[in-house]
Amino acid sequence: MRSHGNEAPPHGTRAAATDRLLAALAAQRLLPVLRSPDAAAATAAVGGLLDAGCQVVELTTSTPDWQRALAACRERHGAAAGQPGPLLGVGTVTTAEQATAAIGAGADFLVSPYPAPAVREAAAGHGIPFIEGGFTPAEIADAAGRGPAKVFPAHVGGPKFLSSLRAVLPHAALIPTGGISVDEAGAYLEAGAVAVGVGSGLPQDPAQLARLFGGGR
Repeated sequence: MRSHGNEAPPHGTRAAATDRLLAALAAQRLLPVLRSPDAAAATAAVGGLLDAGCQVVELTTSTPDWQRALAACRERHGAAAGQPGPLLGVGTVTTAEQATAAIGAGADFLVSPYPAPAVREAAAGHGIPFIEGGFTPAEIADAAGRGPAKVFPAHVGGPKFLSSLRAVLPHAALIPTGGISVDEAGAYLEAGAVAVGVGSGLPQDPAQLARLFGGGR
């Protein structure tokens, strides 16, 4: 669990955490976004993904008792000797209360579906990377000026919309999410996404999942 002290962490600490997150996402290329029916299912899904070689997973506040799921995953899948642990984040975070709860349960990063100043402030105060969502070019440019930006719902504009965004935001770290299948992810990556959020359609078979994420641990 993280401290909720009033002292803000050094800026460099959050910058390093954001760099690590982006490097992991760029290597992984897909960001699983879990909307599970209950905490037990979420915990099992995270375990399966990590066993398949996944190193970044996003749980969501739409999962009942998501704080307990995150805390259980954090306890079971901590850092190994000499190796950093997986990056476990929480998405669909829209309030300061949710942000504080996620950080307290061990979240490595937060994600919102749209501009969320209260979450932005909480994440900054605790030194946690924040992937802020947006859809219009103005919203995405604003979010990308501070860090990685989630393009949501990405399926509405498609890969061509992402290409247009990249044309005017060439240095932005964009993560399109929403209505994208695993088979469609490649088109968004070719359009310039650093990674693609996938909320459904991930293989259930462990061997297929391992092929998708590079093999077991």
